[in-house]
Amino acid sequence: MTDPAHDADTLRERALTTLTTARARTTLLTSCVEDPDLTAQHSPLMSPLVWDLAHIGNQEEQWLLRTVAGREAMRPEIDGIYDAFEHPRAARPNLPLLPPTEARHYASEVRGRVLDLLESTAFHGTRLTEAAFAFGMIAQHEQQHDETMLITHQLRKGPQALTAPDPEPAPLVTGPSEVLVPGGPFTMGTSTEPWALDNERPAHRREVPPFYIDTTPVTNAAYKAFIEDGGYDDDRWWTPEGWAHIRGNSIHAPLFWRRDGKQWLRRRFGVTEVVPPDEPVLHVCWYEADAYARWAGRRLPTEAEWEKAARHDPAGDRSMRYPWGDDDPGPEHANLGQRHLRPAPAGSYPEGESPLGVRQLIGDVWEWTASDFLPYPGFQAFPYKEYSEVFFGPEYKVLRGGAFAVDAVACRGTFRNWDYPIRRQIFSGFRTARSAGNA
Repeated sequence: MTDPAHDADTLRERALTTLTTARARTTLLTSCVEDPDLTAQHSPLMSPLVWDLAHIGNQEEQWLLRTVAGREAMRPEIDGIYDAFEHPRAARPNLPLLPPTEARHYASEVRGRVLDLLESTAFHGTRLTEAAFAFGMIAQHEQQHDETMLITHQLRKGPQALTAPDPEPAPLVTGPSEVLVPGGPFTMGTSTEPWALDNERPAHRREVPPFYIDTTPVTNAAYKAFIEDGGYDDDRWWTPEGWAHIRGNSIHAPLFWRRDGKQWLRRRFGVTEVVPPDEPVLHVCWYEADAYARWAGRRLPTEAEWEKAARHDPAGDRSMRYPWGDDDPGPEHANLGQRHLRPAPAGSYPEGESPLGVRQLIGDVWEWTASDFLPYPGFQAFPYKEYSEVFFGPEYKVLRGGAFAVDAVACRGTFRNWDYPIRRQIFSGFRTARSAGNA
């Protein structure tokens, strides 16, 4: 009997839906501003928006039209321009980039040919075509660049260009502030998720001692208490590298915050507003998250602890795809897909909580963990080393769970993100943990 999840028509529909969703978002992010904003570099940390637009099309052409379909290159002369490893972001404005109209036309022409290819592709025979993996990989790649472009919009100076409704207010949370996650083994990673990327593989057993973890991410109000208690002026809470970084860069609060008299304000997508106390704190680097946790008498969870809290079902002794089970995320489960332009209040989405009662593990804010970005036992690079393998090492820290800027196709209970511990422009927050000993 054919597995319905791998039925050709089902796979084709899923690939079409995810590709179409990604392109609609790309169009929104590149049509809400004038061409000068597309070609400008709004921060040396980011590419011009028009580079991302053409890069999306170029990657789609290279992997789907050339590699899967075996077709001739449409514009081989631009491959080097849009090679993310050949040119650092700060240098990209000086490249002979396609102007906005030409970049749009190129990406559109590639997409038209890809949709024709999708109609005729048999989803078997190679690892790239099995279960429509290559199409899913490209949809995830585009959504990841959409998130990158949303970061650029946040860094951009000028009036508001994007709008979205706010999340619903969260009901008052009266439960415990932390829960105990029992010790013991669990299955980490995946060998069965069809569109999982190489660093999520393979599934393997991991032993985790018992620990406590916050039921919600750390809020702005809680983080403000750290600031007001002199957290940024006390080297006791910081690693030596973190202390040197915040002192050397005169960092005294999360990125985009500023004090106005007795209150804190923040800039969010061109709008200045009072920092909302109940939202998860956003735009903090790993050093800041680690320092807060020390100040609070706690620590950041390891990556394995985070995944066990997010996926392990004690009743069935199994690892689920998501905290709420195996169903794909819906709007009742998590704040994903740029549906809103901010995190939901801490305690939101009760239907998305884990069996142990932990909320917002998926969506809202990326969560820093204590762990370095390293391969799992049995890791195999696929389909290219530059996706994960070249980043393995102690210089990168792992983030988990996605954010409001992340689409569901690029966010799973096994999905791994990573960045330098100094990064703050990303949509990053955290929750804390503590060891339970023999509890």
